Amino acid sequence: MLALLVTVLVPLVAAGLRSVLWVLVGVAGLALAAVGLWWALAHTGALRALGTALSVTAPVAVLAVYAASGMLGPALLSLALWLLAVTAARSALTPRRPASEQALAETPHAPWALMNPRSGGGKVGRFHLVEKARAAGCRVELLDAGRDIVELARRAVAEGADLLAVAGGDGTQALVAEVAARHDLPFVVIPAGTRNHFALDLGLDRDDPVAALAALTQGVELRVDLGYAADRVFVNNASFGTYASVVVDPSYRDAKARTTLRTLPGLLTGEDAPRLRARADRTHVDGLQALLVSNNPYGRAVDAARPGRRERLDSGLLGVVCVRVGNTAQAARMVRGPRSGGLVRLSAEEVVVEADTDTLPLGIDGEHVVLPSPVVCRSAPGALRVRVPRRRPHAPRVIGGAADWPRVARLALGRLSLGR
Repeated sequence: MLALLVTVLVPLVAAGLRSVLWVLVGVAGLALAAVGLWWALAHTGALRALGTALSVTAPVAVLAVYAASGMLGPALLSLALWLLAVTAARSALTPRRPASEQALAETPHAPWALMNPRSGGGKVGRFHLVEKARAAGCRVELLDAGRDIVELARRAVAEGADLLAVAGGDGTQALVAEVAARHDLPFVVIPAGTRNHFALDLGLDRDDPVAALAALTQGVELRVDLGYAADRVFVNNASFGTYASVVVDPSYRDAKARTTLRTLPGLLTGEDAPRLRARADRTHVDGLQALLVSNNPYGRAVDAARPGRRERLDSGLLGVVCVRVGNTAQAARMVRGPRSGGLVRLSAEEVVVEADTDTLPLGIDGEHVVLPSPVVCRSAPGALRVRVPRRRPHAPRVIGGAADWPRVARLALGRLSLGR
């Protein structure tokens, strides 16, 4: 609460009532940058070039004006204090309990691992994962192109495997995880893919996939949720709309940035621009260009504590992020945050996504699929037994939600009155 108070006092002391003007200048700069970004993404030719220039020059110009007027230091200090206030408030509201119950796991008798030698630019070979897994008593099978991942996992279970592990990307992880969940077998994540967001939110070190093998002999077991889009499982998210349409393009794999810039204008403002509708519990949202449904909610991108990550994987809820920006004015209003209507965040046990087409393209954990419309997404709470090493460098902990300032104030005043 003190940090929040000083956040306001710093610009008042530095500029008096003129600080209101400086705040308006900063908001105007952000709005112009948002407009420039929209033009750069939704248009081509001269307007795209102008938008790119505007998205860069607007914030730079604001910083230059602040510096010339002696307000840059106070503005940065005020911003830092605000981040400190939000982080401290959310920490104060943190439930004092672990994200999920943990239990020491027994050593498996017949562990089985599927390894993709192509994932992550060849991490399997570079870290000698096959040899090290076999030395830990694990039967290893390499994934060849064209082989059915689910069938390989099912066959391993039929042959007596009592633990399933995967060294590969999130899409491969999800397919084997569903087999493990169906047979109530422990599952081990070996982060050998390019991004491995699931491993990150489990607290694993993505730069050291060998460390994950410790779960085979010194494991701790967690119960986490799985997400489903119709009958397709996902450990991270299912994306609808703009992104899902971009990844359909055959050139996306080899030229992601160029393909995205080439296809986005038509997807955002063209006749074929997707218009989605979503029902999340009792909330209805329509006119959407993009929709992300995640296995547990993601943190906000500007979250100082855990930006863009999931604080827990066992809430039994889906996270829903809806994007609705159809013109320049709506792009400018994005600086208002959730009140702008351009970005809607929800949590729900079930989400129904539909469009005016018979089918919907999706990106499920980075893999493109097409499903009949509408698509029902649901959470399967505690469906997966994940085994992780006892020591994890980034073990997740539950952080309080959005800063509830009245509650924080009551907490602070109550503790002060008790002399704590």
